[in-house]
Amino acid sequence: MFNEMKDMINHLEDTELKTLLLQVFLRMQTVEERKGYSEQQFFLDVKNTYNDLLASKNNQTSSKQAQFQTTHIVFSDSAAGSLKITLIESDLTQQENIMNVSDLFSIGPLWNLHTPEGINHRYNWLRTHINIDEKQLMTYEYHFEQYLLSLKQIPNDHKIIIWIGENAHEQAALRLILYVLKEKTNDIVLININEAYKMHFELDEMEFPPRHMGEILVKQLKQMYGNKGQGHVLTQLERKVFEQQWLQLCQQKDVLRIWENNEIVNVPENYYDEYIIETVKEFHEKNNHKDFIKSARIIGEVMGHLNQYIGAQFIEYRVIRLIMNGILDMEGVPTAMRHYSIKIR
Repeated sequence: MFNEMKDMINHLEDTELKTLLLQVFLRMQTVEERKGYSEQQFFLDVKNTYNDLLASKNNQTSSKQAQFQTTHIVFSDSAAGSLKITLIESDLTQQENIMNVSDLFSIGPLWNLHTPEGINHRYNWLRTHINIDEKQLMTYEYHFEQYLLSLKQIPNDHKIIIWIGENAHEQAALRLILYVLKEKTNDIVLININEAYKMHFELDEMEFPPRHMGEILVKQLKQMYGNKGQGHVLTQLERKVFEQQWLQLCQQKDVLRIWENNEIVNVPENYYDEYIIETVKEFHEKNNHKDFIKSARIIGEVMGHLNQYIGAQFIEYRVIRLIMNGILDMEGVPTAMRHYSIKIR
């Protein structure tokens, strides 16, 4: 509720805020002067004002969506930024909208994430395990619920395009989104960025395919989306299969997922611990086992060689666990990965 009120107030202009505050003060004065205006009526009037403001904000969102013909759904800030530039350069911003469901679904619990209880469960895990910006964490639950509400409010005549790659993050997100959209009759198109990349570009022997959409350059994305035949329109049967897969996925308790053999595979949260340890040992050998190594260097090295997309924050979480378990030594303060160094104990 607090985050909802805060978000609504942030959308008001200064003059609107001043007028609203003046109305509240005048009503308080009327109550104090006992002019037939009770505290109960004061509370009801303030509550009605709040409900009116909330309805107005939701109507503005619906009105904004109505002007578009296509809604793109992506799953990271970098993907949303690249696609936005692509639409601007293609002169499509008046017809096509972007919705960014920003999270990292390869890590953390997915239990009943389509419900408020599931969102709260995920929030509590992130709060106690992952080093996330405090401001972002404070509004996490509210913004996630707003994402899901906005999905349900997509007009029925919109074409919906969902961008996915061959990774557990975007594949899990796809299944969640299709479950949330299960009552919608819109055409839903999937664009697999890995398939599109292979179609338009050649990989040299030393080059890795993109692990997720955020790794696609704008010029590449523009070329990929310029091919209007790109993408696959989901059949009703395919949608049902994805919806059922979400119902299975959201009942599992695991907090780490990888993409293997075209499937989302749950693995133990310590799955990459041995690789982290081996990476630290390699750095020690280069430094004659003398110095602590900046944790950011280790985390970056591990991330650079993984063929999965699980994020630096999860790798840092495992580094901290290895420190707590007495496998690694630490020097510094672990407020951020650049502030402390590590070595094998």
